[in-house]
Amino acid sequence: MENLYPAFINLSGKSCLVVGGGKVSERKVQSLLESKACVTLVSPEITESLKELHTSGKITYIPEKYSSPHIEGVFLVICATDIKEVNQTVFSDAREKNILVNVVDKPELCNFYVPSQLKRGDLSIAISTHGRSPALARKIRKELTAQFGDEYAQLLEILGSKREELMTRCNSTEKRGEILKKVVNSDVLEVLRSKGRKETEKYIEDIMSKNLEER
Repeated sequence: MENLYPAFINLSGKSCLVVGGGKVSERKVQSLLESKACVTLVSPEITESLKELHTSGKITYIPEKYSSPHIEGVFLVICATDIKEVNQTVFSDAREKNILVNVVDKPELCNFYVPSQLKRGDLSIAISTHGRSPALARKIRKELTAQFGDEYAQLLEILGSKREELMTRCNSTEKRGEILKKVVNSDVLEVLRSKGRKETEKYIEDIMSKNLEER
């Protein structure tokens, strides 16, 4: 199998197409909406949850069988049907137009794979098996879920704020990198877990101030 290039794609405002109206499509549509994509759904029939999304104006619904014109102007397409002919047609149309395409559970009909993902605020950890074993990817995600708790979201928020502050206090990129490395390699996570946000911010400030004073 080819070596894959890992990337996180900004779908905000991008036109994305989902083909199929079942439970799998529900999950795919919801994931795209969370990424602020503009979602169009094509399927003769859809679930009640998808109908609600359409009624509320969150997605565009075309109650038709898929045909090639549906893919015009689309940035990304996900096909979630169990109809072999439809899957192959969607893939062929997307490939012809150089559009990102994922046919669910058909690695050979994909030019990108959707990884199993763990999110903690702005922290995203993605696990891919190159489409070979989604079940293994889910198992690994479950193991990581136990390791990376909600405190990581809060820590990342604090670190982001302190990084911006440090950029106004230190002109040296190298120096800033050294200080931030000391922060993340310190006991900052344990401080957050045991003493809370306020003490954590003070703890980080102490590290920053001490190292800024050093010449």
